Order: sequence, then C-alpha cells, then structure tokens
Amino acid sequence: MIAYLRGALLEKHPNSVIVEANGVGYEVTIPVSAYSSLPDRGAEVRLHIHTHVREDALALFGFVSQSDKALFEKLITVSGIGPKLAVTALSGLAAPDLTAAIRSGAIEQLVRIPGVGKKTAERMVLELRDKLDLAGLPPRPDAAPAKPSFEPVEEDVISALMNFGAARSAAEAAATKAKSAAEPNDFDALFRRALKLVR
Repeated sequence: MIAYLRGALLEKHPNSVIVEANGVGYEVTIPVSAYSSLPDRGAEVRLHIHTHVREDALALFGFVSQSDKALFEKLITVSGIGPKLAVTALSGLAAPDLTAAIRSGAIEQLVRIPGVGKKTAERMVLELRDKLDLAGLPPRPDAAPAKPSFEPVEEDVISALMNFGAARSAAEAAATKAKSAAEPNDFDALFRRALKLVR
C-alpha cells in the first residue's frame, strides 16, 4: 500500500493533484483545506497517503499532515462515512475544528458539512468522541504565500464549490458574497464562507 508520496507537483486543483514520482503520475484526492498549503506546479510536494482499495477501483487520498490523515482514517471507520464524505468533512472544517466539534458533540456544526445529516453527525460523535485526542493534533503547516491577484483565488473557490455539486451561478454568487467578509487572498477562509452561503 502507498502510505507516503514525494515527487513533482504536475497539476493541482482545489480537490485533487497529480504527483510524478519516478516517472509515474499519481492522481491524488485532497481536502480543499490542503490546497493552499501546496507549492507551485513543478515544485516538490510531500503527501501522507491513504490507499483505498475496492473491487473496482484503487484510489489515493493525500494529506499535508499526518494528523489530517489520521483523522480521515478515523472518520471512515464511522458507519455511513466513506472516503469522499470524509474528505468533504476535512474540506468544510479544519482538522482541529472538526475534532473539537466531534469531542464537544456540536451536532449543529457538523450538519453544516455537505452530505452530513443529523444521524451521521450523531454517529460521528458517538463513535469518535473518545477516540480523538485534540491535544495530539499538531498545528497545520503554514499556508503557501497567497497570490497577489484575487481573481484566480475566486475562480478556485468557484471550481471547488462546483465540485461539491453547486451550479456555477450559485457558486459565483456565494464566492462574491464571501469575498466581502473574508481576506481576498485567503483561499481557506473564502471557501469556507462561500460553502456556508451556497447551501
């Protein structure tokens, strides 16, 4: 199983990357929250990998930190949560915030994550509350410097929202509303605000 990947970043999108290692390009699904921590295309990238094997597919899920990977792997042990929903959860809330919400039983915060209903949120709390060690989560690595132009960041947010099922018009409206309340070059903050507005 692939557990770690280091190589050149060939392509990067808000929810996936292609990493070339020893002449092989690996497509890796990432949480949207990891996007701003990635280097520029062509630079070396290092990702902690969870390899998910099914009868009909083999999928790689990548994380900037080991703690994000560990939280992802705990999430997929919950009944009703598969890898895609676990990535969505880590995209909607930063790992420390998601861990805090689970430990404190903040159902109302968890149900704001797209795809997480009340029953799923309750199962997350019931099954994971005593298994998560908030103090053991190291701080997230510093984000890569923001690009000076706002437009590419806004376009990335719109693309990410569309990947979550929003229509382009709704995604554009949410991104426009979100940018007035968030730092214009902060992808994470802009995306999270827009994600709440598009629902």
